[in-house]
Amino acid sequence: MSADCIFCKIANGEIPSGTVYEDEDFRVILDISPAAKGHCLILPKQHGKNLLEMDDAVLAKVFPLAKKIGQAMVKATGAKGFNVVQNNGEAAGQTVEHFHVHIIPRFDAKDSMVLWTPLSYEEGELEKVKESIVKEIHG
Repeated sequence: MSADCIFCKIANGEIPSGTVYEDEDFRVILDISPAAKGHCLILPKQHGKNLLEMDDAVLAKVFPLAKKIGQAMVKATGAKGFNVVQNNGEAAGQTVEHFHVHIIPRFDAKDSMVLWTPLSYEEGELEKVKESIVKEIHG
């Protein structure tokens, strides 16, 4: 736990929140500035600034929990689907430096939430980017 981290304080029960689920590793709360009604945040009790700083054992529990929350959210809100969003770094839209996952109910594909505008690669660029990533993965 980080003493100055607002999400650590919420996840560990030091600050009241709209908790919808809690276990030994996580607290799931309603986002106070939601993209849609029912928008939840999965907050690990362990502090890590982003995905790259989290223990693999904790990360292995994130998607099963996201599934559980998503199923409950769809039933409770009547949503037609949901997004699972996780931002890493300011450039990616991360505003709190504590790893967390957004579970956002979607009621209509044409709502106000836009995830990205598709781009395209120039000729040969896709292969270069692919090779750079493969090199980093395999050393």
